[in-house]
Order: sequence, then C-alpha cells, then structure tokens
Amino acid sequence: MSCRELIAVLDDYLEGTLAADLLRELERHLAECPPCRAYLATYRRTREVAAAAANVVVPEELKARLRRLLGVSRTG
Repeated sequence: MSCRELIAVLDDYLEGTLAADLLRELERHLAECPPCRAYLATYRRTREVAAAAANVVVPEELKARLRRLLGVSRTG
C-alpha cells in the first residue's frame, strides 16, 4: 500500500469498515511509515476537533449580531 492509497481509505479505517485484507496492508504500511503515522494522528485529531465544534451552541444574540455584520437575513 502506498501513502496515497492509505490516505484514500483513512475514513473507512477510522470508521472500522475497512476490509480485512486492506486493514492488514494499512497497518503494515503504518508500521513502516512514520509520515503516515503522523498524518493519521493529525487526521484523527482534526476529526475530533471538527466533531466537537459541531456541538458548540452559539447564543442567539451572537447569531443575530453576526447576521447583521454580514448582511445576511435570517432566511437567507
């Protein structure tokens, strides 16, 4: 498995849906490729941060202020 191929299947790997043969190839590649291990760690952390950001509750007053600042109507 090449680095490019690993990156293409990272979502499946992290979701636990990668086929067994690909999983073995990916894990073998990770064992031998420090840059891919670093990429995987960064990718995992990015997913965690994005998931946490999706759960942030923005107060209505701040939303209204941002809409006014950006000139965006509530429906658009």
